[in-house]
Amino acid sequence: MTDPILKIENVSFTYGEAKEPALRDVSLDIARGSFTAVLGHNGSGKSTLAKCLNAILVPQSGRVLVSGMDTADETKLLDIRRTVGMVFQNPDNQIVASVVEDDVAFAPENLGVEPAEIRRRVDEALRRVGMYDYRLHAPHLLSGGQKQRIAIAGVLAMQPECIVLDEPTAMLDPIGRQEVLSTVEDLRRETGMTVILITHHMSECVEADRLIVMSNGSVVMDGTPRTVFSQVEDMRREGLAVPETTELLYSLDQDGFELPLDALRVDECADAIAAFLKKEQ
Repeated sequence: MTDPILKIENVSFTYGEAKEPALRDVSLDIARGSFTAVLGHNGSGKSTLAKCLNAILVPQSGRVLVSGMDTADETKLLDIRRTVGMVFQNPDNQIVASVVEDDVAFAPENLGVEPAEIRRRVDEALRRVGMYDYRLHAPHLLSGGQKQRIAIAGVLAMQPECIVLDEPTAMLDPIGRQEVLSTVEDLRRETGMTVILITHHMSECVEADRLIVMSNGSVVMDGTPRTVFSQVEDMRREGLAVPETTELLYSLDQDGFELPLDALRVDECADAIAAFLKKEQ
């Protein structure tokens, strides 16, 4: 078995004078090449966990290992941030230049990458996120979804092994959200990069390999999206919704139907209902 790219071992963290910890003894392994979604309400600890993954925050107890490097080791900080790239909620906070291609080039320039290699990385990153034709545009004139794709390109130009997206669609309209999610899915499919998506939108978790649910700083559920969303009552206890398909199947089950709750997609849900009705005829 391949060593996990990330190991989170008994990690706890409390902000300043806060009475309650943001993270409570969290332990997780994240497999290389996997797509993991982390779901939870505001205050659940998911964004704090994200910031621990590339040493923006360092655990007060426990440790985080990035490809074997301890995030508490300051001598490894640059290598850690080369390995794990971060994309945040507000793309405006990550855009630093007045031209798109200059913005994407900013991080590799700071890493001392040769100019010819920077040119290659910038072009490749912009093509991967579907923004190459905008390379000479001013970022501030782009839509929110386009800005977020530029922010993703800026991280890709660093050639990380893992990308962590901390609620990247939180400030976007539905079109922008779909642009970003499609970009992430295409990226993961084409490159095999490890992706960690932090979100409070359950619909964004459906395509993940693994779904982790956090509450009050702890991991309360962990499994495939099909397995986790099938636990409708447990999700409700956490104040979280399930996909509309699961909600429909659950409601029908309460009325005496015997339907699988793991049919997440619309076509799967329709097929499950049709198969039940055919059996009952």
